[in-house]
Amino acid sequence: MLVDCASTAPAKPTVDDSQHHSGTRSLKITGSAAYCDYAMVGNAAAFKAIGNVVYGRYYVRFEMALTDGHVAFMAFPDDSQGGKALRMGGQNQALQWNRQSDDATLPAQSPVGIALSKVPPVADWMCLEFMIDQAQGLISTWVDGVLVAGLVADATPTPDIDSQWGTSYKPELTSFNIGWQNYGSGPMNLWFDDVALSATRIGCN
Repeated sequence: MLVDCASTAPAKPTVDDSQHHSGTRSLKITGSAAYCDYAMVGNAAAFKAIGNVVYGRYYVRFEMALTDGHVAFMAFPDDSQGGKALRMGGQNQALQWNRQSDDATLPAQSPVGIALSKVPPVADWMCLEFMIDQAQGLISTWVDGVLVAGLVADATPTPDIDSQWGTSYKPELTSFNIGWQNYGSGPMNLWFDDVALSATRIGCN
């Protein structure tokens, strides 16, 4: 279970035809400003079948800019952390990875670290790719095909990026989930499309 606080106004995932990257429909999440507003959909069987190194790709569209508050829009329950999640979302208006177990962030939430991340576009589709090597504890992240320096954990601690992330973290992830969880941001409508998982990099196509 990914929720770690009481949700008072849960968001609702819906299949929506108002926005799409390809095809005619996408997954829409309508998130409120309520603390812990939560809605995610995911898949455990397909994720586990891929193996130790997992690549993912999806397109996401945010109706408004991310705020300074903490939000998550991707989460992986992690057995190495007692089921608490490895999450991707936003804080200080830019993308970040976050460990639910100790709240460590990637990058560090310093001005330098934030500048090395990526501010998502507003009302436009963004291609987000990730790679997680669980045995080595490595993470890479690409936005629109470009590696984002602040969203890389490479087992070599770098100030303002992954120094607080450490080198001992080796996740044991059990499923892949996308959607929304609010830890202090405002309301948000967002859409997901062309979601894919693989043992090799998929690319933005």
